[in-house]
Amino acid sequence: MSREPQTALLGLDLQELTALVEEAGEASYRARQLFDAVYGQRVLSTDQISTLPKSFRGSLQERGMTVGLPTVEKKFVSRDGTVRYLVGLGDGQSVETVWMPEGDGGEAGDGSEGGDDAVRTNSRWSRATICVSSQVGCAVDCQFCMTALLGIKRNLSGGEIVGQVCAVLNDQQVALPESRVNLVFMGMGEPFLNYDNFMKAVRLLVEGVGIPESHMTVSTAGIVPRIYDFGQEPVRSKLAISLNASNDELRTRLMPINKKWNLEKLMAAARAFPLRNRERLTFEYVLLAEVNDSIRNAREVVELVRGMRAKVNLIALNPGPGIDFRTPSEERVLAFQKVLVASGIPTFIRRPRGRDIYAACGQLKRTAELVPLS
Repeated sequence: MSREPQTALLGLDLQELTALVEEAGEASYRARQLFDAVYGQRVLSTDQISTLPKSFRGSLQERGMTVGLPTVEKKFVSRDGTVRYLVGLGDGQSVETVWMPEGDGGEAGDGSEGGDDAVRTNSRWSRATICVSSQVGCAVDCQFCMTALLGIKRNLSGGEIVGQVCAVLNDQQVALPESRVNLVFMGMGEPFLNYDNFMKAVRLLVEGVGIPESHMTVSTAGIVPRIYDFGQEPVRSKLAISLNASNDELRTRLMPINKKWNLEKLMAAARAFPLRNRERLTFEYVLLAEVNDSIRNAREVVELVRGMRAKVNLIALNPGPGIDFRTPSEERVLAFQKVLVASGIPTFIRRPRGRDIYAACGQLKRTAELVPLS
């Protein structure tokens, strides 16, 4: 739906940058210098690319070429250290991106579910996660998600997806690869409905910014054809599937996308997904009080997942204005987990991060002002 702005370097891959420098009459190796500066060094302007001749930098400016980093319009800091960024885009739209220091509450799917294993070094975090958006708004319309209330505005370009990461890394003064940073594509939007731009961003983040694909996880509500496509990608992140219900009737009520790709089709794609060595598929399950959190629901989830190399992340609903569901009690969450664990399914309860600033899972809504949670 959106096209990469022709004046932005951010979002151009090495091949595209090579075409740009050759068109300008420069040697092809200048493309690698541009690529390293834009993605590896995360420069703010072409003036900062000291490896380029002054004449070429002037030429880029004359042609209106900019790095194209998005702007941080607002920042909200949680009592737990989480930061919610309202990131402004070139056309006046905005998305939200979240920084979670010292772990990710299980969101990255890297086996460190609680984030408590991160060790402070000189009072600094040693590991962090960035939650990245892929669309302005979302079309999937999950009934328990605040982002769904926005509807869909447009897709983000590859450069806008990468730009969120670069903007946050710059703001947090992160040096790579010295620091461990995980990325979760679990922010605003459905990444698999913006598949080509999302995949381009993944490649640029791996090859340019320097974040390994093993440190990335993408979450999908269940765009079945793209799950099959994703499994064939030579460079890809880990996969998480938002399950959120244990049977078709309930899932269709909570996630209308189930009408198009029901649980039979979704689980067939999940079982066919080619996992790498030591990799597990992640299923995410948002628990809603008295809706999908019963022992019967837990037993149905066991049957859906049985025999798969998978794990389940349980998320007690993060509340917000306009959401007509309640957060379940800790007792019901623990009882649900107990059923899955007893059946041999690794199951983790995700610790909410940034709930007080509307930065937790399901709460992103381009909120410029905070409304106190009741």
